[in-house]
Amino acid sequence: MHTLLTLFCGLFALTTAAAGNPVLLAADRPAYRLFTAAGKPVEFGKMTKELATADVVLFGEQHNDPIAHWLELQVAKDLAQRKAGQLVLGLEMFERDVQPLVEQYNVGELADTAFEARSRPWPNYRTDYKPLLQLAQQQKLRVVGTNVPRRYASQVARGGLAALEALPAAEKAWLAPLPLRIDYELPGYKGMAQMFGGDAAHGAGVQYIIQAQALKDATMAYFIRQSRQPGQLLLHVNGSYHSDNHDGIVWYLRQAEPQLRIRTISTVTQEQLGKLDKENLQKADYVLVVPADMTKTY
Repeated sequence: MHTLLTLFCGLFALTTAAAGNPVLLAADRPAYRLFTAAGKPVEFGKMTKELATADVVLFGEQHNDPIAHWLELQVAKDLAQRKAGQLVLGLEMFERDVQPLVEQYNVGELADTAFEARSRPWPNYRTDYKPLLQLAQQQKLRVVGTNVPRRYASQVARGGLAALEALPAAEKAWLAPLPLRIDYELPGYKGMAQMFGGDAAHGAGVQYIIQAQALKDATMAYFIRQSRQPGQLLLHVNGSYHSDNHDGIVWYLRQAEPQLRIRTISTVTQEQLGKLDKENLQKADYVLVVPADMTKTY
């Protein structure tokens, strides 16, 4: 009797899974869960179906989280099918001055070794971002590096936006158009001020750090808009802090193009995956929850 009962339970689980219903057994250890902004569990396919209706999708990752990197690849694969010939891939991880190299690599004119030697890839490029570029080659997706060259962000962090005024026009072309408007009351920027123990309105050092962050946000938003045509969907991968709470990149996109249909994903860690913690509600349109003890890539 015990054997028959075990067999029945196993067959029931398989049948339920085959019908498209998620089966979560007590002994399972899920690697992630997906939730809506309101904290309702959502299936991957339902999420990507809705994402495919957007103009821009911002996938906010934790840079050392392997689950986020894997899911980015799965989202890109799914959207490449749903938006056949109309998907563009944007990456914070490549800066505007290396865009010609990104394009050469994307069409097969530049070998892996040459690309990695010259494009200043992040240390975790091979494991975490190269699969996205390989997918883009296979699917013939355009790839766009959107970030400000880091040397300019460093200059702003030390001396404020005034440090950019003397740049030649050719180098300013790698930045969002100047002068840059900054709303220091955005939640992300206010959080940075608190993080660095200062007041953005009065502390010059803190204000410069926020200006450097805003330069990155504005530059990524600018080249996202420049890189998509009507009818296209641009899937952009960036650190969560650049798009959480619908500010940062999102704010700059909306200032320039209020009608743009934007969807966001945020990656968070939690001790439990059963429900979305209160502090993670409304952080993004979709929230990817990863176990707090998940292995990190660095």
